[in-house]
Amino acid sequence: MTFAVKMCSWIDILSRQRENFAHALEQIRVGQISGPVGTYSNISPEVEKVTCKHLGLKPAKISTQIIARDYHAYFMQSLALIASVLEQFATEIRHLQRTEVLELEEGFGKGQKGSSAMPHKKNPVLSENLCGLARVVRANSIVALENIPLWHERDISHSSAERIIFPDSLTLVDFMLNRFNGLMENIVVHKDNMLKNTNKFGGIVFSQKVLLSLVAKGLSREDAYVIVQRNALDAFQNHGDFKKNLLNDKDVTSLLSSEEIEKIFDKQGFLQNVHTIYEKFEI
Repeated sequence: MTFAVKMCSWIDILSRQRENFAHALEQIRVGQISGPVGTYSNISPEVEKVTCKHLGLKPAKISTQIIARDYHAYFMQSLALIASVLEQFATEIRHLQRTEVLELEEGFGKGQKGSSAMPHKKNPVLSENLCGLARVVRANSIVALENIPLWHERDISHSSAERIIFPDSLTLVDFMLNRFNGLMENIVVHKDNMLKNTNKFGGIVFSQKVLLSLVAKGLSREDAYVIVQRNALDAFQNHGDFKKNLLNDKDVTSLLSSEEIEKIFDKQGFLQNVHTIYEKFEI
């Protein structure tokens, strides 16, 4: 996967969560003034209709003393999904900023301190912050689910919890989106390290292509797997070179020429169809 394809994936996920949130926002836009058990025994339905219209709400199709709490749980789940996908992205950034990977870095301001114990480290503090906050929003969504079952479908035990989970979750998701936006605006991309990591151990990432090429030459998949694994693990465990191992392996060279092996390690083979992905995003 290229970095651009990864970004397309993130755009797709965020777009989907935006649509989910918009749908949940419309679903929860209901109100009720229907009396103590929802039968309009002491108030005209017209009062509910006029009041809801004034507030920009739709009258609930049916209610008890309260509006059913699955509406609210659905809305809270939409917030939890937004928080969770932001954590997904933040977790990936944290991994890619690890010293031994170092393909991405959060922006680092002049005079900013990193690790308090190890001055050379630039900790992904923004991403770590997002991961922690996502747990809070998800936990709040569980509270919303637990608010659905109510005694006789009409008690108000949900009320005290909702006074906390709604403002807190909305504030947190707003903060998280703004923090993630700022993080991405200042992200540092290390293209050279991406290429370096692809070439590690003589390009063991090409092991699948070697396997398929050997199978195409008539070797059974099981036998091809043993040959490829043997050469790949030797390169990995001994800081060797996978491609050199293949070129020196008679089981491989009896089926594949050096030119064919070189072609297998051509990175463009992995990229030949990515344009179809970019076209879907009008890139």
